Amino acid sequence: MIIRKSEQEIGKMREAGRIVAGVLDMMEAHIRPGVRTQELNKLADEYIRKRKGVPSFLGYRGFPRSICTSINDVVVHGIPGKARLREGDIIGIDVGVELDGYHGDATRTYAVGEVSKTARKLMKVTSMALEAGIDACRSGNRLGDVSHSIQQVVEKGGFSVVVQFVGHGIGREMHEEPQIPNFGTPGRGPLLEKGMVFALEPMVNEGVYEVDVGSDGWTVRTKDHKLSAHYEHTVALTEGEPVVLTLP
Repeated sequence: MIIRKSEQEIGKMREAGRIVAGVLDMMEAHIRPGVRTQELNKLADEYIRKRKGVPSFLGYRGFPRSICTSINDVVVHGIPGKARLREGDIIGIDVGVELDGYHGDATRTYAVGEVSKTARKLMKVTSMALEAGIDACRSGNRLGDVSHSIQQVVEKGGFSVVVQFVGHGIGREMHEEPQIPNFGTPGRGPLLEKGMVFALEPMVNEGVYEVDVGSDGWTVRTKDHKLSAHYEHTVALTEGEPVVLTLP
């Protein structure tokens, strides 16, 4: 069942989302060659708690850190640790915050110094795919319209959509119904209605769409070890334009 939120609930999610956005903005100043991912995790955790939020990911199904840091061929769920960023890397930072009982969730992919033209294009296309998905989040559309909008942008850009991992509903729980694939058929799936809130998150690979889950049970890599990018926003459906909740 897709849980529709009241305006008051969406307001609470917006406050959580603002903290998420603040973390992602802060990361811009700290992502550079030589920085360890555990340092980024510490900065994010401190930022969230200073604003009376709780990191949604820490302890979630046993996840050991407050954010996810996914470098180069890591698609999602990279665990912060001793790894140092290097010139030319790309890194996806995924942040979730619970505030007053409600969650916000967003991801941004960053360039570490100068990156390749392919990496730049991958990041741009993934961001554009997210925007297309957001634009399709309108009352009266079907969920398949959102998924198809994302898929079209990705494949037109010459890249592949990860099929094993998907977006999701969000609210009092980090993951709620429905699951939101980044591929699909327009006109299919549940009818979209005012009050629904989704975490849209295209995960896009440079090469093949297949992925492998590491021995730690979390780290997901591209099967061919080519690059992957990830962008995400929490989006509320209204009677008109969709509202992005994970903005400053």
